Amino acid sequence: MATDAPQTAEKRAARRDLAAAYRLIAHFGLDDSIYTHISARAEANKEHFLINPYGYRFEEVTAANLVTIDLDGHVIDDPDSAGYNKAGFTIHSAIHEARPDVHCVLHTHSVAGVAISCLEEGLLPLNQWAMEFHGRTAYHDYEGIALDLAERERLVADLGDKSVMVLRNHGMLVCGRTVGEAFKRMHNLERSCQAQLAVMASGMKVRRPDDALAEHTAQQYEKWDADHDIGDRDPEWEAYLRLLARIQPDFEG
Repeated sequence: MATDAPQTAEKRAARRDLAAAYRLIAHFGLDDSIYTHISARAEANKEHFLINPYGYRFEEVTAANLVTIDLDGHVIDDPDSAGYNKAGFTIHSAIHEARPDVHCVLHTHSVAGVAISCLEEGLLPLNQWAMEFHGRTAYHDYEGIALDLAERERLVADLGDKSVMVLRNHGMLVCGRTVGEAFKRMHNLERSCQAQLAVMASGMKVRRPDDALAEHTAQQYEKWDADHDIGDRDPEWEAYLRLLARIQPDFEG
């Protein structure tokens, strides 16, 4: 199903940014074949969201081939008639419906993220990257592949008002007010997981910062944009878009 309705500049930007996030996740090696998902609200209708076409690897996703679905799973626009992954719908529809403050939901199955999700202690605030998430990380117990729509209620209850969640024995999930914010959050989360595993593998005595310092650092992350007086701009996301424009310019097609 497809539509020829003209797109607003806002909707074109939403599609461009989401396609960029898919390409960047693949570029940094955080994709998992045709699985895992990134979704973003379709600005023309807050009850609709964009997601990847089923069967496409992340480096194949473009602004033009994204699928638009509603919160009940009805296809609104599917340019390539590819459909969408049902497990992805379960997770992403739950959060988009429950959290109007969330524009983008990003879920990964990276090796480091899955490994940390299997640890009882989960993510630890061992370094500056990880301290961003101190006291701000939710946990959701594994219930099997997310095909049971009844899991949505439990998932959003566990997420609460947080923007980062460890899906135990499964992977990582982040939310963002923008696509750029969600991607940057996942990028830091992934590096935090990799660093924690490297520290654990070293066998050396671990120096763990105290909770007060971890909280102070988390608050510094939260105030970063305000401290730099950048207004509505996102210089880091703009830098990532420039990277893609050089190496994969077809993402906007």
